[in-house]
Amino acid sequence: MYWNSFSEFLAMGNHGVYVWGSVGVMALLMILEPILIAQGRKSLVARLQRQFRAEQADTTERREQGTRRSKN
Repeated sequence: MYWNSFSEFLAMGNHGVYVWGSVGVMALLMILEPILIAQGRKSLVARLQRQFRAEQADTTERREQGTRRSKN
């Protein structure tokens, strides 16, 4: 397509609102996606670390209880 002016280009043959709205939404989503993925990864890593520490504490507690029982 050929436009005679920049305003005609922006108007996109009276479809500019839909075209530029779609471009804006897509740009917003492309910016937000990596941010949301990074936040999700941080949350997952933190949850896995808490779970690992809880399992280590549980294992240590079981060992200590087994040691106490064998002494009695």
